Amino acid sequence: MQAFKAGLLAMMTASALTMASAGIAAQTSEDARFTAIYSAEWTWREHQQADDEDSGDRISAHLPDVGPAAQASRLERWSTVMTQLATIDATRLSPENRINLQIYRNQIATLLAAQRYRDYEKPLNADTSFWGNVAGSARQSFKTEQDYRHYLSMLGEMPRYFAQQIANMKAGAARRFTPPKITLEGRDATVTPITDAKTPQDNPFYAPFRTMPATIPAATQADLRAAAVTVIAEAVVPAHQALLAFLRDDYIPHARTALDAYSLPDGKAYYQSKIREFTTLDLPPQQIHQIGLDEVAKIHAEMLDVMRQVAFKGDLPAFLAYLRTDPRFYAKTPQDLLDRAAWIAKTFDGKAKSWFGRLPRSRFAIIPVPDDIAPFYTGGRGGPGVYLVNTYNLPSRPLYSLTALTLHESAPGHAFQMPLAAENKDLPPFRQQGYISAYGEGWALYCEKLGVEMGMYDTPYDRFGMLSYQMWRAARLVVDTGIHSMGWSREQAQRYLHDNTALADHEIETEVDRYIAWPGQALSYYLGEKAILDSRAKAEKALGAKFNIRAFHDTVLQLGSVPLPVLQARVDRFIAEGGKGPYPDEE
Repeated sequence: MQAFKAGLLAMMTASALTMASAGIAAQTSEDARFTAIYSAEWTWREHQQADDEDSGDRISAHLPDVGPAAQASRLERWSTVMTQLATIDATRLSPENRINLQIYRNQIATLLAAQRYRDYEKPLNADTSFWGNVAGSARQSFKTEQDYRHYLSMLGEMPRYFAQQIANMKAGAARRFTPPKITLEGRDATVTPITDAKTPQDNPFYAPFRTMPATIPAATQADLRAAAVTVIAEAVVPAHQALLAFLRDDYIPHARTALDAYSLPDGKAYYQSKIREFTTLDLPPQQIHQIGLDEVAKIHAEMLDVMRQVAFKGDLPAFLAYLRTDPRFYAKTPQDLLDRAAWIAKTFDGKAKSWFGRLPRSRFAIIPVPDDIAPFYTGGRGGPGVYLVNTYNLPSRPLYSLTALTLHESAPGHAFQMPLAAENKDLPPFRQQGYISAYGEGWALYCEKLGVEMGMYDTPYDRFGMLSYQMWRAARLVVDTGIHSMGWSREQAQRYLHDNTALADHEIETEVDRYIAWPGQALSYYLGEKAILDSRAKAEKALGAKFNIRAFHDTVLQLGSVPLPVLQARVDRFIAEGGKGPYPDEE
């Protein structure tokens, strides 16, 4: 009997091993199939977009093809990929690839929706444009002769690329698919620094050639500079001249006058697709609008507490007027503003190890927004290697908001989170380099609020600046949905921000124009931050004394850029695993 049991156990064990081996083989096969799908598509996708200042060390020799055949090819490719993904059995994937599938499917669905709605026929909004993105290539890091030759090749393709983009814009205009006219007024001025430069050497695109690496021989430098003079004169300037004439004579004068996304072709469905793209959620506009109203009321109460701390005698409108007009709250020179931003960024460096276990190797520069786009640009913008600070119109750049802005755009916000993702070699490339607004902007806004705990706000006024920025993002939920689904006017949106935030009127104007021209993007910030805060509160409650803030932050940042449901599920696993972070050296 003992021998029989032993034999039966051996048979059962062998059977179990056989079944397990079959399961592993099936999992490996399905993993390999999924990996092949996303690897091929990602390699192809990398060549579909133009370089800009966020392209890192990659300097491409080409501008993408954005003509009709290429657009049809993109639609076909992403449709095919979605069909392929539908055949993947998620239960046969490894646990990590199940997560990757969720993230990748979201990326492809977003790209496919934009292609179906022909977003490429509107390659600009109130503060960004295809030509502005190309101009950002001049601000990349040039290290080798090949970098310069690639750049020269790219400059030579401008006439073709600009002509294709103009053709796309004409097609969009024919079906009334343009940004609203009011948001385009004066934007032609962003082209004139190229067309009005007296010599090729004065042209902004010549900037990389002014100081070149000493490792490149002098004779080669001279050849490269001569080539730059020729290509700027023969390709860059003519392309921009054609664009300027088109903007002034055709596009801007005939742009649509309606503000709302609902008035665009298939507008209700289009706006909902933008909500899905930028928030990764399927919330209706009315629900988002109400969330915004509720959050504005909460932050309003916190603002009143700060007013009591500084013993201000008067109501909120009077306090906001005081903040907007008292010279003590404003830098006297552009360099003063840049210096203060640098001081704030360095102050965070001294606190970073207490709040994060894994820090990025990449550093960032602090530079002013270029003069040609500064009048229409947001207050600041950050990303890999750079924190842009807008020094235009200093009376609209309050110092009491600068700490929040710096935490958002530099570290631990965009110029911290994005490099961490890019440096995480455990992630597939579409997670290292992809960007989902709800996650990225949600994280950056969370960093502003985290500044309170980190002791970054030196005065109650600085803390009020943070609250004003929180209010600004909560108010966006109200304003964006108000404009695009409820018939709000531009003046009504401006008034709402004026009455509820400490933003300067100039910034309110540029921001509202941005929301008008870029439906849905403004919704990502507060909804993303709310998801992170809610998940953190859940973890703190469940883990109690075991909760480790460094481990929590590393867990969130280790994900790369992901849809909010994926973030929430990962924090649930963080709780189930007892609050253990992703890196062994962080405890």
